[in-house]
Amino acid sequence: MSDPTSQASTPVLETVEPIGKRVLIRKDQDKKQTKSGIHLPDKMEIPTLTGRVVEVSAEVDIDSNYPIQQYDRVLFNPKDAIPVDFEGDNRLFVVPVENIVAVFRKAT
Repeated sequence: MSDPTSQASTPVLETVEPIGKRVLIRKDQDKKQTKSGIHLPDKMEIPTLTGRVVEVSAEVDIDSNYPIQQYDRVLFNPKDAIPVDFEGDNRLFVVPVENIVAVFRKAT
């Protein structure tokens, strides 16, 4: 009898799918330099509250009150964001959709 957890020959791809009224966001890199060109020490990083939507839950996807789509760049409040340790990436967060305060759109 083979152990289903020891399938070394076939790598299993794992994904993260938010449920409820949540989205998965990859936070943008923290800024190391101000707009005027001043380099900041590592301990004085400016926290970044922007990121790119990686995945949208099915509930958010069908709700017309939330015009958020995959790959949108958003501004979010990190207060209730849940960090996801996935493949060594410490920039993924599951964020309640209420904590997304703005979506960046290109002017048409």
